Amino acid sequence: MVQSALSSLTLGYRPLWGRARRLAGIQLYVHEDPGTSADLAHFLRSVDEIWSRQAPPLLISPQSRQVLCNLLEHAPQGSPWIEVRGDWLAQDEGIYALVQKAKARGLMLVWAGGLADVPDADAARCFASSLLSLPPEGASGIANSVREASAQASLPVKTADKPQAAPFFASPPLNLLNGQMYEGLQSLALAQACLDDYEAAAVAGWPVADTMQAYRLQQPQPSRDALFRLMKAIDKEQSLDVMEEILGSDPVLAYRFLLYTNSAALGLRRGVDSLRRGLVMLGLGTLERWLADQLPHACVEQDLVPLRTQVVLRAKLAEELIEAGVSLDLQREMYLCSLFSQLDLMLHEPVANILRRTPLNERIFDAIVTRSGPYAAVLQMSQALEGRDPAPIRQLREQEGWEAEDLNRMLLRMLSALKLGMPQLQS
Repeated sequence: MVQSALSSLTLGYRPLWGRARRLAGIQLYVHEDPGTSADLAHFLRSVDEIWSRQAPPLLISPQSRQVLCNLLEHAPQGSPWIEVRGDWLAQDEGIYALVQKAKARGLMLVWAGGLADVPDADAARCFASSLLSLPPEGASGIANSVREASAQASLPVKTADKPQAAPFFASPPLNLLNGQMYEGLQSLALAQACLDDYEAAAVAGWPVADTMQAYRLQQPQPSRDALFRLMKAIDKEQSLDVMEEILGSDPVLAYRFLLYTNSAALGLRRGVDSLRRGLVMLGLGTLERWLADQLPHACVEQDLVPLRTQVVLRAKLAEELIEAGVSLDLQREMYLCSLFSQLDLMLHEPVANILRRTPLNERIFDAIVTRSGPYAAVLQMSQALEGRDPAPIRQLREQEGWEAEDLNRMLLRMLSALKLGMPQLQS
């Protein structure tokens, strides 16, 4: 049974991070739903219609051989980059023939596989780049080399101001390839080595757990980038919408702002439960002085940018997923719910304790802490769409009555609205 492409696919995504720890691209996972046959040419046309010129480059990652073969056969020149799994290429001569024809048509292909299994020179010429994974023993070996080099050079991995990987002195157990993309990196030191020492084109995903472990002793602070952007918006007398968007682009800043607007020092009669209401109640003069007070201690750590940005991406998606036709206030509340859902990672304490300090609506607390209430399913779906596994996406889709085509269009719209390198640095 042939269906509309977006109604017979399950899509997921993963950010690609560049050397400046900014958004360098989007990896889009494409699963064909059981019992369907998607029109992949129509899928590519749909993506082309939705994807904006300002959006990050797109890497399409087929999750079945059939999807890959259809894309290689039908994708026209100018299509997004397409991932080709190395094990499929090695096992199937038909795929290799399609790869050669796709290359001849001008398609940009990315070979994906283990560093130890890179293709020979003839096959490698078909690919514009590669997405490399490291075997666990190699990854841990490289990370250990970084730590050992640090100790030998008497350069601690963590200084009083900034956790950082030491220079890559020791000979690694694997020879990393310059200028390629890497995935599955669980170590911050390894991500730093790939991006800084081996000039990786991008890192797919970010080692969140190891990053937070490295920064656990630092006092969490809003990013200097967000503070500067908001101060600049005030100077330019930009709209309340712009200021609210900037304030909501940093979860730590947004949380600190709500704490401040509800503090006894301000003495406001009613609790402030939204960023917009806080901006209206506070006034620009008071806001500007408060921002200036935050600036001396602001966070400038680039390795924390991917985590903060990923939280914002999830919030933007949750805002998109909330039922069509709801009020703007409810959309903003859903955004705030998702934005605060990972505050425990950044503030290093249980999220229930964090949320109890603010007069947020109980719907937010229930969705984040007890995974119940009207926002819970949207929050869970925004999380599920971040990964490669289609099972939780399909389960939630069936449970909540989401149509696959609607869900896929909302995901593509959100991703298309992103800007390459977000958030923007201000001079």
